[in-house]
Amino acid sequence: MNVKAALSPQDVARACADAMWAEDGASKGLGMEIVEIGPGFATLAMNVRSDMVNGQRIAHGGFIFTLADSAFAFACNSHNERVVAAQGQITFIKPGKLGDRLIAKAREVTRSGRSGIYDVRVTADDTVIAEFRGHSRVIPGTWLPTQDQ
Repeated sequence: MNVKAALSPQDVARACADAMWAEDGASKGLGMEIVEIGPGFATLAMNVRSDMVNGQRIAHGGFIFTLADSAFAFACNSHNERVVAAQGQITFIKPGKLGDRLIAKAREVTRSGRSGIYDVRVTADDTVIAEFRGHSRVIPGTWLPTQDQ
């Protein structure tokens, strides 16, 4: 089946997200959920649990980074290409707190050839917690069968 001819870009993005989610033990294990998905964008959410706070009693930066990285992954894998991170950088702006519902909104900035750049904003109650920028790299394979497979 020719996926691009049979499905809309939105349907392709959703199907790719479903295929990725089925194999994503890390995001599921941290209690993340996909809130929204589309071509070149993704929104994921995660509640800050007691095992996610550090000695300062604020959300550990590694968990905030992981949420942003997961949103980035779903956004850049939304075009039925297998894509991995080449680089990721985060700037922490305000602390997340125990019980916060963190929302990570990823959007495609540019995609050319095998490379892409994505920005992710992480918020809690509409307050910006962190800004993340990820660089992506396409690897061989697709999430959905194509005419060539």
